[in-house]
Amino acid sequence: MMTSSELWQKFRLLQGPDSLTEAERAILEKFLREEHRVREERRLAHLLKMSGLARPRRLEEFDWTFNPRIPREKIMEYAQNEFLRRPSNLILVGPAGVGKTHLASALCHRAVQQGQLTVFTTLYDFTARLAKARNVYHMIDYFAKVPVLCLDELGYVVPPKEQADALFQIISKRNEIKTTIITTNLIPSQWGKVFDGVTASAILDRLTMNGHFIILEGKSYRSKR
Repeated sequence: MMTSSELWQKFRLLQGPDSLTEAERAILEKFLREEHRVREERRLAHLLKMSGLARPRRLEEFDWTFNPRIPREKIMEYAQNEFLRRPSNLILVGPAGVGKTHLASALCHRAVQQGQLTVFTTLYDFTARLAKARNVYHMIDYFAKVPVLCLDELGYVVPPKEQADALFQIISKRNEIKTTIITTNLIPSQWGKVFDGVTASAILDRLTMNGHFIILEGKSYRSKR
């Protein structure tokens, strides 16, 4: 919970707390706490809208028992290891239906709840935005600076060389200073199916630095339905 001194620093007032009586401070502090709560709710709602998380998920909602082969300890270690304070790359690799998107979305939602600007997008939507962008350089700059970026479903779209080069620029600029999360159905040696050999090697080289590759195996959660 925010201390009284921290709360007062959040607002610019004509008078400091020392100039008020104890009763006046108590009344004003109660008002400021409510105002701060409302502002935070609005800010987080705005960040959630900006994130692209159409259906926010949580790690607490993930059914670990259905797929005991999912490396829960590794996922939770990454989630709890201050991945927002110490930026790092996370690549979730596995077949369709094993929960990659759920886990990536949950990590992004956790980042939003901690007040971090986050972008969650599929590679398909990303390439579509690039194709429509009036200024590709501005878009590259935006994606390069977002604190947390998640590219979902790498492997289902083969971007043209110009877009692949733009993606490499983004990942290169983010390297070691921002958090990048990628989900893919392709192991690293198969990334040449999506990018040309040189680009694939260059992207993997950047992601490997301060990066975590986690393999997800098991049954498809969609078979439960």
